[in-house]
Amino acid sequence: MDHLRRFMAGRYGNDQLNSAFLVVMLVLLVVEWLTGWEWMGIFLFALLILCYFRMFSRDIQARYAENQKFLRWWGPIGTRLHNARLRFADRKTHRYFKCPQCKQRLRVPRGRGKIDITCPRCHTRFVRKS
Repeated sequence: MDHLRRFMAGRYGNDQLNSAFLVVMLVLLVVEWLTGWEWMGIFLFALLILCYFRMFSRDIQARYAENQKFLRWWGPIGTRLHNARLRFADRKTHRYFKCPQCKQRLRVPRGRGKIDITCPRCHTRFVRKS
């Protein structure tokens, strides 16, 4: 184990971009398996080589910059997916409304009938059925 630690010293290692490449690789592997497109193996191999290149790279600043660029692009998408997952988990106990004024998303309990909702951000009041 110490040999691996010494080998990886000064190398970049794994990050979110590499993890995204691996997820894309797994999806492409399933697509290749389902469709029988054997030529897709070239792209899978290229992604694997790219992952290993980034992981074992000693140019840490360049790999860090690549990962930050990916995170700036993925950040809003990941946040929306996370929020959608939370709303889906709450679907039986809560309803979500948008404030008509500032578009803030508001969470209210289900089954309370018509309720008067006050937005905590802009203090706009509106009535909705929960």
